Amino acid sequence: MFKKSLLAVAAASMLTLTACGGTAGAGSAAGNSGDDKITMGFAQVGAESGWRTANTKSVQDSAKKAGVDLKFSDAQQKQENQIKAIRSYIQQKVDVIAFSPVVESGWDTVLKEAKNAKIPVILTDRAVDSSDKTLYKTFLGSDFVEEGKKAGEWLVEQSKASEPVNIVEIQGTTGSAPANDRKEGFAEAIKADPDLKIVASQSGDFTRSGGKQVMEAFLKNNADIDVVFAHNDDEGLGAIEAIEAAGKVPGKDIKIITIDAVKDGMTALSTGKINYIVECSPMLGDQLMDLAKKVIAGESVPERVVTEETTFTQEQAKQVLASRPY
Repeated sequence: MFKKSLLAVAAASMLTLTACGGTAGAGSAAGNSGDDKITMGFAQVGAESGWRTANTKSVQDSAKKAGVDLKFSDAQQKQENQIKAIRSYIQQKVDVIAFSPVVESGWDTVLKEAKNAKIPVILTDRAVDSSDKTLYKTFLGSDFVEEGKKAGEWLVEQSKASEPVNIVEIQGTTGSAPANDRKEGFAEAIKADPDLKIVASQSGDFTRSGGKQVMEAFLKNNADIDVVFAHNDDEGLGAIEAIEAAGKVPGKDIKIITIDAVKDGMTALSTGKINYIVECSPMLGDQLMDLAKKVIAGESVPERVVTEETTFTQEQAKQVLASRPY
């Protein structure tokens, strides 16, 4: 059903700035003197995956290196916890607030509160769906739609048009930007082949346990599954556990495509249990600190800072696995 040879995709990993023309930051009431230590309030989604753990470490390490006083909170994947943390940062009169939104909607009220307090906000990793772009200074993160497209394009390349391919999709957290966008990009890409059909789709909440539970249900309810598209590595790793428990061979009986490229995922790819990974880098700390300093200094920053990443086949994973920082 699939071509035996994997498509070799080698793209240089780099970071680039796009969508120039953002407005300058006003700074906060706490002061933005060049001699003063910057205080940043950072509201993290949680610790739901290996990617998120690496992202948190990147932010914390970069803050220390940049001399930024970081006030950190873990929302445990609950929007109400993030909103509470952001309001706490506003009360503390931090210089800048950064956060990775649990979901896309429902942020305008608290963002307006930050704006009224003259505290600039930087979105990291995930976007919000607000129509008022003045509520935040910039968004730093990956193009999730493009990630989904890359996953789908690989599958189109591997499949044969004359044979049907049944796909199950393990989505990320419901309502989150990466879940919405990766689903959209993947669906757009596989439209090129009418024999590629998504027969089931459910959220695994970006967790390994969620991926396992969802895959167990898929296997019970679908007699013929050819491909798993998991929105992150952890969900894919959970799916592997379920597939093996069902007596099938992951990577052979059922092909697996994931997004992230954390070390556990890359290890599974190198051994053939995962077939293809689209990279989504969590190493955003240095860029975040640089953007924060520019915003507080009143410098103009791009409205959108896109992280460009690569993709990995089994052979490529073997070549780079030992040097992966996360």
